[in-house]
Amino acid sequence: METIKLSNGVDMPILGYGVYQVSPSECERCVSDAISVGYRLIDTAQAYFNEEGVGNAIKKCGVPRNELFIVTKVWISNAGYERAKASIEESLRKLQTDYIDLLLIHQPFGDYYGTYRAMEEAYRAGKLRAIGVSNFYPDRLIDIAEFSEIPPMVNQVETHVFNQQIEAQKIMQEYGTQIMSWGPFAEGRNNFFGNDTLIAIGAKYGKSLPQVALRYLIQRGVVVIPKSVKKERMIQNIDVFDFTLSDEDMQTILGLDLGHSLFFSHYAPQTVKWLVQYGKNK
Repeated sequence: METIKLSNGVDMPILGYGVYQVSPSECERCVSDAISVGYRLIDTAQAYFNEEGVGNAIKKCGVPRNELFIVTKVWISNAGYERAKASIEESLRKLQTDYIDLLLIHQPFGDYYGTYRAMEEAYRAGKLRAIGVSNFYPDRLIDIAEFSEIPPMVNQVETHVFNQQIEAQKIMQEYGTQIMSWGPFAEGRNNFFGNDTLIAIGAKYGKSLPQVALRYLIQRGVVVIPKSVKKERMIQNIDVFDFTLSDEDMQTILGLDLGHSLFFSHYAPQTVKWLVQYGKNK
């Protein structure tokens, strides 16, 4: 497994396993399978309601805790210093661990400055090895980076071949923030799994379309967390370190970038209303 070094010197695997939309009942089995085939980074969130499953899996897996890299996120309903502080303790309990390797603010809404202060405090106390944000567009990232004591070490944003975050990644680099992808397969949108360009490039290397898509992001220095509930797919998704895409193929894939989200805009009023309401209801 290749790693990247965060701004504070912590090594983070460049490929991990994400559990978004993995049901609580399946989560322990899925994470156990992922760890058994070589994954060491596991990405969850308070709003996924499966932290307990992740905790059970890492407790039983037999892999030393210091060899795992656990990521979770504070949801909007826990925004603000006091609520975030309490939610960090709750996540530690559910994950059955003394520390979290990376904690992110899940969405840039609510009192996320209060949330971040609680995270900075927990980081200094050794409860968190790294802190960052998720879904922060460049304007929000600059804002929190400029007015916090510790600039975000990671920003997890929608990143795939159709929305490559080229300019956003440059701004993250200015602040020492590592880009991390959610939705590296675009959740199949825009006929992702039938894309002729990716299929043709994969044929040259004897690799599948998903492997090419992951390899492209990895070569751009993007941390990826593909999700599958099938063990054979987990094995395929992690098998991307034995080939290198040529400069020509990298340029060809760059040409697939549409430059916009395939999901929603965090600037859209209806998106903000939905996320905030979701936060209030959970």
